[in-house]
Amino acid sequence: MTNEKPGYRIAQGGGVPWRDMGREETHRPPERDIEITDVKTMAIAGNFTWGIVKVETDAGVYGLGETFRAEAALDMAGRMTTDLVGENPLDTHRMRELLEQRYTGTGRIGQAAFTAIETACYDIKGKIFDVPVYELLGGKYRDRIKIYCDTHGGASLGEAESHDPKDVYTPESYARAAREVVDEGFEALKFDLDVPTHETYDESNRRMDNEALEHKVSLVEAVRDEIGYDIDLGMDLHWNFTVETAVRLGKKLERFDLAWLEDPVPPEKSKAQQRVAEKLDLPVLTGENLVTVDQFNTAARQGMMDIAAPDVNKCGGLGEFVDIATVCDLYGIPIASHNISSPLGTIAGAHVSAAIPNFLCMEWHARDVPWWNEMATRTEGNGPILEDGYIDVPEGPGLGVELNRDLCEQYLTDGSELII
Repeated sequence: MTNEKPGYRIAQGGGVPWRDMGREETHRPPERDIEITDVKTMAIAGNFTWGIVKVETDAGVYGLGETFRAEAALDMAGRMTTDLVGENPLDTHRMRELLEQRYTGTGRIGQAAFTAIETACYDIKGKIFDVPVYELLGGKYRDRIKIYCDTHGGASLGEAESHDPKDVYTPESYARAAREVVDEGFEALKFDLDVPTHETYDESNRRMDNEALEHKVSLVEAVRDEIGYDIDLGMDLHWNFTVETAVRLGKKLERFDLAWLEDPVPPEKSKAQQRVAEKLDLPVLTGENLVTVDQFNTAARQGMMDIAAPDVNKCGGLGEFVDIATVCDLYGIPIASHNISSPLGTIAGAHVSAAIPNFLCMEWHARDVPWWNEMATRTEGNGPILEDGYIDVPEGPGLGVELNRDLCEQYLTDGSELII
């Protein structure tokens, strides 16, 4: 049985009609009346698994996008092919709604897949109109994107006096790592502060004892003593603590003039996050686990954050990111983007960072990947993707970068096939 009424389809198993966002009623001149012909995926083994999506068209132009944490999202992106073939990739807003409508039940995994596909469509759109993606997002506020380096402290096993965490995560190792990063040209950096502290510390109850608190304070103090106060310094707690512990620690860290304290309590505990933000006289950052405009609006309205950290590769796409930034700006909240991606996803983040007014900085989490800068090249101009702590926004059409075919092939994950 089929439903012939235009604008409706029959949902599998239930016979419930829904509003159809397909392209049946949209038309363009022939040169812009293009169609998606296929969606292909591959996974690259970096320090994380980087999921790359390729959207192909009948115009001979393709676009690339990246997913957050690749495996499940790539599978979902592949499943969306049946809904995307025949669609016009220039309709980025309508296609975002189409995918949200049909795959909302897939949650964060679906949102990450939407992101890669929508980014790829913006890449196509920029190539068709011969402009960089930032022009399609509203233009440019800045030429250069400030990057903060996710920095890891800790002594090597050969250096550590014992396997006791206090002998591994030492103030000296944190100070040394901070100095190296600053000497590489970065003006902003972040450390994980949720590191093991001492052998008898019970991590499961989310509460730090005095010894653990003082150990963490010593790490921050060593970094500030080494690099001074002209460098932006963030500390990440990865959702690990109670309100009481987060506040006690935060109070002890206020004197170090941190750029932010990140994710002090579990992300779903909104009231707990609000209580921490209210009690501390330092900026509280959160947002990498929020993936929609509505979620950021709620978090901002409830006073959960001083700085927002949407992830450009899982928040739903570049258009959704702009909407998130606009909502945050209404509440006076700046953006420090979460980013653990390859050069492709990072460049997508650079374009959207250029196009929003309330941008502070964007994360880079690949210092331990020596070939990261070689994985992509600019289609116009020279120079590496990232240099001296900044990314110059590409001026080539679309995202303005091409992937290094040989490197991608070399680092393909098992079972993945090269698509470029």
